[in-house]
Amino acid sequence: MTESAHHRMPPPRPHPGTPPDPHRADPTDPHRADPAKAPLPDSAAQLFGRITAQLGHQLSHVTRNGTRRSMRHPTLVVVAHGSRDPRALRTVTTLLDRVRELRPGVDVRLGHIEIEEPLLSDTLASLATGRAVLVPLLLSRGVHIKRDLPAFTAAAAPRLETRVAAPLGPHPLLVETLYDRLLEAGWPAGPGHPPHLTHLTHPAYPADPGRPGPYHRAAAGVVLAAAGSRDPESAADTRRTADLLSERLGGVPVLPAYASAASPTVPEALRALAARGRHRTAIASYFTAPGHFATRSAADAPWIAAAPLGAHPAMARLLLHRYDEALATAHGTAGRRLLAPA
Repeated sequence: MTESAHHRMPPPRPHPGTPPDPHRADPTDPHRADPAKAPLPDSAAQLFGRITAQLGHQLSHVTRNGTRRSMRHPTLVVVAHGSRDPRALRTVTTLLDRVRELRPGVDVRLGHIEIEEPLLSDTLASLATGRAVLVPLLLSRGVHIKRDLPAFTAAAAPRLETRVAAPLGPHPLLVETLYDRLLEAGWPAGPGHPPHLTHLTHPAYPADPGRPGPYHRAAAGVVLAAAGSRDPESAADTRRTADLLSERLGGVPVLPAYASAASPTVPEALRALAARGRHRTAIASYFTAPGHFATRSAADAPWIAAAPLGAHPAMARLLLHRYDEALATAHGTAGRRLLAPA
C-alpha cells in the first residue's frame, strides 16, 4: 500500500461495545468547534479590565468594616419640609403612593424636617440598620440641603448608611408640571403659547373694569411664586426654572418672586410685568404642596393662579430620578470609594 493510499484510508472504527473516547472529536458532529474560528486569548488589558470590574462589583456589596451589605434596594426617604396645613400631608402622601406604584420593589418612607410628623429623625431611627437615600422634596439648594440634612444623616451614622440626593430643581420635569398646572388653571392650551389665540377671554374672568381685558399674546406674563431663601444659590435655581418655563411658554416672560426672605415679592413682580405692558399675568405656584405661602401668593393673582406642584405624575418620576441618580453616583465610585456613610 502506498503512502498516499494510507492517508486516504478512513480512521479505524472502534470495536462494538467499546465506550467512546471523550477526548476524541467526532468529525460528524455539526456542533464541533472549528479550530480556525477559536477565540483568541484575552489581552492583558482586557483581562485586567474584567478583573477590575468584577472586583468593583463585589466591593460595592461590602461595607467599610468588612461586613456584607444587604442586597435589598436602599430605602427611599422622601424629605418634606412640613406644614401646619393638613392639605400638605395629604398631598405628599398621595405623591408617595405614586412613587410606590412606579417602583414597587423599593421601600418608600416619609420624613419631615419640622412641624409635621413623621419627623425625619424618627423615620431614620425606625430604619435601624441598612442603607437609605434621602430625596429632598425641596426645589432648590439652600440651608435645608446644605446644613439640616447633613446633620440628620450624621446623627444616624454609622448605624445607617445614607446618601442625600440633589434637590428636585431645576429640572425639565418640574417645568412640565408647572406648565400642566397653568393649563389646568386656564392658560391657553397649545405648543407653548399659541400665536393664533390673539383674542381670548378666560370664561372665569370676563373682561370688566376690575380685571384685565381679553387675552393678548403681547400682554401675557407669568410670576413664578416661590418660598424664598437668603441663599444666593437657591435664587439662582429658581431663576433657572423661570427661564425654562418661559421657553416652555413660547417666550412669554416669567419673573421669579418670593413669599419670604428674598425679593421681589409677588406684588412687586406683578408691577414689574405691568410696567412692561404685561397686564394679563398668571401666577405659577412653585410650591410642592398647598400651604400658607401658596395660598397667599395665589391671592395676589390678577388673572389666574395655578395649583402647587402637588402629586403630579411627573413629580413622582422626578423623585425616582433623583434616587437613581444618587445610587448611580455611589456605584460609579465603587471601585475607588465605597458608598460613604454620612
